[in-house]
Amino acid sequence: MSWTFVLALAACAYGLKLLGAVIIGQREMPLVVQRCLLLIPAALLAGLIAKDTFTTGQSYAIDARAAGLAVAVLATWRKLPFVVVIVAGVGTTALIRVFI
Repeated sequence: MSWTFVLALAACAYGLKLLGAVIIGQREMPLVVQRCLLLIPAALLAGLIAKDTFTTGQSYAIDARAAGLAVAVLATWRKLPFVVVIVAGVGTTALIRVFI
């Protein structure tokens, strides 16, 4: 990938964002659209986590990362503090990698 391509993509992204501001202007979006837009970051993050947990390169893989994710999900479900969730997930992954 060349720098020219990266800069062109950045310019296109900025242009689309500017175009959206010009088209929408000062109008309010419908409440349904606003609620949907608030859900996009969570869905994107969940997709990235799933992709990074269950793939290695170009193939699927179930390994220690899946167990770490399961422990982190369980800790989140139990409403433990964020630091505990991270340490539990990372610790589980590390322990499994040490013993396997």
